[in-house]
Amino acid sequence: MLSKFKRTFSFIHNHPLAKKYIFKAYKKFLLWQLQTLFFPEKLYVKHFIGNINFYAKKQLTGITGNIYCGLHEFNDMGFLLHFLRSEDTFFDIGANVGAYTLLASGLCNSKTIAFEPIPTTYSILKANIDLNKLGNLVTTENKGISSKKDKLYFTVDEDTTNHILINVKDNQHTILVETDMLDIYYLKNKPSLIKIDVEGFEREVLNGANLTLADLTLKAIIIELNGSGSRYGYDDQEIHDKLLSNGFKPHDYNPLKRELVEITIFGSHNTIYLRDIEFVTDRLNSAAAFKIFNRSI
Repeated sequence: MLSKFKRTFSFIHNHPLAKKYIFKAYKKFLLWQLQTLFFPEKLYVKHFIGNINFYAKKQLTGITGNIYCGLHEFNDMGFLLHFLRSEDTFFDIGANVGAYTLLASGLCNSKTIAFEPIPTTYSILKANIDLNKLGNLVTTENKGISSKKDKLYFTVDEDTTNHILINVKDNQHTILVETDMLDIYYLKNKPSLIKIDVEGFEREVLNGANLTLADLTLKAIIIELNGSGSRYGYDDQEIHDKLLSNGFKPHDYNPLKRELVEITIFGSHNTIYLRDIEFVTDRLNSAAAFKIFNRSI
């Protein structure tokens, strides 16, 4: 328990926005802890950003970090909010309970296809879409994305780090899930932005997305490259090289300054890969501001 609090405190103190409003962030954190003492299973959280609301529960880290820090993954979510427009389509691969999807469709009015393989998590994703009346903009798929149509085993009790298991042991909590290729969805919906968070299975996602990557409609990819692909024998450098070969380059984004900086290699967490920088920069500079902690960004 103590180690969890230490990680949370470190997260708040290193968060680009929360550290500037540290007392407000701690107030939100403490209020959340008190609420979960009485309602550990499900809580209704009002006004995530704007009029967006969501359901959350204790230890659901894919959404709860947004409660006390405004945006859990501030730079990446800030990029999404400044980049997307109503004419865009967003693919949310590894949607969890829908934080990115709610921002894309709830605030930017973009069309979203959200993929979440774990049934219990998927049910909260669906509830969040229904809560915000976004069914006309969001299509949800209770499946994984891979290099081919298949059925694969996923862990079910590791929250945001649930992942595919190649070798299943009797004592592991798993579920068999259908997988599909991203290119099948691309044929009907051409995305401008894709977020990929699949705990090390990113190479297989991209191997099933060659048509998607080749289409210049796609300007940006937010992808998690943290070395977890090693569990499948994958090297993040291979993914980096594949994206470079399709004209993407890695960048950092500072939403507070609306500043893009090209970097030489992928980061240790999420990395934003971009092409057609002139187009992207114009989007970012001309976007309407969003508000967190009463600050317009």
